[in-house]
Amino acid sequence: MSYYKVIGFEREPFSTSPDPEFFYESKAHEIALTNLMIEMRLRRGLSVILGDVGTGKTTLSRKLIQLLRSKEDFIFNIVLDPAFESEELFLTKLAHNFELSVPSNPTILDLQEALERFLYQKGVEEGKTVVLIVDEAQKLNEVTLEALRVLLNYETNEFKLLQLILLGQLELYAKIMNMNNFLDRISFRYTLNPLDEEETRRLIEFRIRQAGYSSRMFLFLDGAIREIHRYTKGYPRQIAMLCHKALKALVLKRKSVIDEALIKEVIEEEDKKGWSKTIPILAQRSSF
Repeated sequence: MSYYKVIGFEREPFSTSPDPEFFYESKAHEIALTNLMIEMRLRRGLSVILGDVGTGKTTLSRKLIQLLRSKEDFIFNIVLDPAFESEELFLTKLAHNFELSVPSNPTILDLQEALERFLYQKGVEEGKTVVLIVDEAQKLNEVTLEALRVLLNYETNEFKLLQLILLGQLELYAKIMNMNNFLDRISFRYTLNPLDEEETRRLIEFRIRQAGYSSRMFLFLDGAIREIHRYTKGYPRQIAMLCHKALKALVLKRKSVIDEALIKEVIEEEDKKGWSKTIPILAQRSSF
């Protein structure tokens, strides 16, 4: 029997996989999601979401995909690893993802024209919204960013034919800032920061309820929440990892609740293994 079933869960509550069902919508994530949906509905083109490692960008992208799946007038695709060496490889990937018909051994012009025809047919003739989501967008090089800029040029008098959402680590910021002709195309920009202590509490409570925990007893006491936030600095991925280890310790030590002392024991054990690390704190800002 899995440890989480012993405690009273139906599912593992603190997996670090980007499951949209376990996506805690903090105020910042709610702002990001709401604005992204507005930008796509208005077909304004380019949106950029920045955030440090572990702030929830990938999970945000999966939640966004979940929302788009429920809407018949959206066509969407996601690129998970945009580290392409050439414009040709990148455009070929996009053509393949959108299942376009292109000549054998196509040129860059062939690929651009195929994508333009596709965007016009879907966006104008069929009235659909085409969305491309790029995760790990800090891996985009100047060549692929320029290729995306060209695709953003495809438009009618009223709207952009491609809705592009870039989610990336902070390195993406420097790349964008060095491309004025790309920077001025950003319609919505936002930076995800770590959670505060109250949001950390809500995230933990949300996840354990989503996993099927129905007891009225508080599983994580106030002191435990405070120590979790102190150690993780509010980074959702780090919170999930520490809470997972705390639940295992709860079972192994045959305790009934997770208190501050138990969290400190778990942290001390991790420190002894030499796996702890200092987590950088982002400047508290919501946009860039």
